[in-house]
Amino acid sequence: MRRIGFFVLGLVSAAGIVSAQAQQESLQPLATMKQLMVEIIHPASNEILLFVSRGSSQDEKEWDRVRRSAITLAESANLLTMRGRARDQGEWVKDAKLLADVGAAAYKAAEAKDAKALAALTESLDASCTTCHKQYRPNVFPRAGDSK
Repeated sequence: MRRIGFFVLGLVSAAGIVSAQAQQESLQPLATMKQLMVEIIHPASNEILLFVSRGSSQDEKEWDRVRRSAITLAESANLLTMRGRARDQGEWVKDAKLLADVGAAAYKAAEAKDAKALAALTESLDASCTTCHKQYRPNVFPRAGDSK
């Protein structure tokens, strides 16, 4: 009887895994990589950087925009690693995780309305972009001193 229970449990687990894989495979990217960058990721990162550069006098509407932008960045990492869009499973996924991590940290700072913590993330935010661009799009936003 115990063996039958383990067998049934194994079948149910396998069916769940197959179902999850089938659902993931049915999701297909709609936007191009350029559209993701230009329409979603770049505006979200700019919103955070502009908020920090403006300094004090942040009202509730500004904090709302920063929260939205931060969560957009964090979730964009999932879009970047989606099947059919991820360039590879190594550096690409690692770089996307940098974006997810900085987006999550920015969201936490925005939730706490901690402008100092948000300002401390600007280098990490910039690095999450440039690290990936150096490898996958070296001619996008080249920096002085970067080798081409």
